[in-house]
Amino acid sequence: MEPIKVDFNNKRKKEIVIPPEKAVLKTIISILLTICTAGVAFYVMMPAINPKAYDFYMYIGIVAASFVVWQFLLNQVFAKPEYTPYIKKQAIVPGIIIGLLVVVVAIGWIVSSEFFRAKSYSTIISVNTDSDFASQIDKQDTDSFKVIPQLDEDTATQVAPRCLGTLEEKGYVSQFTVYPSSTQINYKGKPARVYPLQYASLIKWLFNTSEGFPGYVVVDMASKDSEFIFLENVEGSMGNIRYSPSEHFNKLLRRHLRFAYPTFMFGDATLEIDEQGIPYWICPRIDNTIGLFGGTDVIGAVVVRADDPDGTCTYYTVEDFKTNKDLQWVDRVYSANLIVQQYNFFGKYRNGFWNSVLGQKNVVKTTTGYSYLAKGDDVWMYTGVTSVTSDQSITGFAMVNQRTKEAVFYSVQGGTESSAQVAAQARVKDLGYTATFPLLLNIGGEPTYFLSLKDETSGNGTVQQYAFINVKNCNTSEKGSNSQSLAAALQDYADKNGLKIDDIDTGVIEEGEDNKEEKPENNGSDTPAVKPEGAIAGKVAEIREAVKGGESYYYIKLEGSDVYYSISASQDENVVILNKGDSVEITANGGSGKIIAASAITIK
Repeated sequence: MEPIKVDFNNKRKKEIVIPPEKAVLKTIISILLTICTAGVAFYVMMPAINPKAYDFYMYIGIVAASFVVWQFLLNQVFAKPEYTPYIKKQAIVPGIIIGLLVVVVAIGWIVSSEFFRAKSYSTIISVNTDSDFASQIDKQDTDSFKVIPQLDEDTATQVAPRCLGTLEEKGYVSQFTVYPSSTQINYKGKPARVYPLQYASLIKWLFNTSEGFPGYVVVDMASKDSEFIFLENVEGSMGNIRYSPSEHFNKLLRRHLRFAYPTFMFGDATLEIDEQGIPYWICPRIDNTIGLFGGTDVIGAVVVRADDPDGTCTYYTVEDFKTNKDLQWVDRVYSANLIVQQYNFFGKYRNGFWNSVLGQKNVVKTTTGYSYLAKGDDVWMYTGVTSVTSDQSITGFAMVNQRTKEAVFYSVQGGTESSAQVAAQARVKDLGYTATFPLLLNIGGEPTYFLSLKDETSGNGTVQQYAFINVKNCNTSEKGSNSQSLAAALQDYADKNGLKIDDIDTGVIEEGEDNKEEKPENNGSDTPAVKPEGAIAGKVAEIREAVKGGESYYYIKLEGSDVYYSISASQDENVVILNKGDSVEITANGGSGKIIAASAITIK
């Protein structure tokens, strides 16, 4: 039997590196292909060339990895595995680069974490807590009630497409749809939402992209009207909208911004219009103000002239938006989601990190949801504030200016917005109406939730009732009111809460109004004559809406006349898609006075 031999000098054998044929040439080709990959990846990913952007590190990692992939493919390692050690050697430098990226991101995340920087997070927004709701929030008066938003964002999005029928006049039949995202602004003293267009399909983009979008949609949140604005009718306009989030290739707004500002990090762009109706994209520039990746805040915004064929961009700092009077028309620089995030940091960490976890003294958070209020010429986002241990009551409201980030907290104890929605819906449980997110109003010095109740079964979210609910007594049904009439709901609310309210014109024709006005005579002008019965032709000057007996009635006034013709949607569905400026022929049933019943309407 031979003795067992043990080799104590055994060492791990080194892999033999066999260079492939034309290795230098293939390496050069790999480098060139990597450069091409970097260009394509930049065009598709559009990363900010900024060490504070996560996508920048991802981009560099993809480029580094692509070199190894090209080497692998060019040297046919699948067919020739003997070249594997060579490829491993070629991957050392890209591997080191990727490893360094991971280390930098990890360190950056740690030094930016809320655990180490809680105090910095709590001061990212400055909140004025020395305030009084009753004296600082304007009470509703005759004029203000005419511009109270009666729609929420979801319903406005359903209303917006109703005006697209006017596109047929210009030959744009079925070419565009309404872009789902919108911006609430103050436009000519009224709350409105501005909706850009998008192409109905990729094929329709192909046929229309050379001309761009002919205009945009404006939804009046108070009157519930939608109107399509043709840019060719806007004084000072330079043409159609060329750059948009729904465009492609170089006309894509985000790509246009990236080429113009390669190092900027951007938030979501929104479409706004100035008082003349000229459209602009407001594109917030964001920065991470805490460590490498924390404390996201807005430090400026790029304003892009939407109807400029060249897409002219102008950058302004946040200080410019606060002090430059020429920029007062801009309503949204800070997004609502960013404001909510920053306020929650303030409410959570103002007494330190460990207090937010253990004692939780004075720790608060925003409630679910938010809405908007017009205050002066600005749009203020507001949301309820509640303790972290309660989700049914509020400690107050936070209001933040979306242009300047001025933030105010109003101490008000009461029910949350969601509880107000539940209370309003409970009164009409048998009808199945859905309540909009509450609007916060000052009614006779009392903080009050105002809600519209929608019939979602109709598919278009038609407003059927209105509700007022006292914030302090949100769960007490005796302190709230519901009615099909806005004026009646308001008066009932005032009576139940012992409030004195002056006569308020809600801007809506209510059932039972005086109908004794004398009919106008036709004096040979363009004024339509009011006949006992028959067809009356003219252009629509105004449309109002009221609910009677659970059914929507529309009141149409023609240009040159003070008479309203009333017709329900069940009598003629054409009235639902009617817009101001439409040429119509109304079949009147006869009568005289301020309101005359009609039976049919034809849109010419």
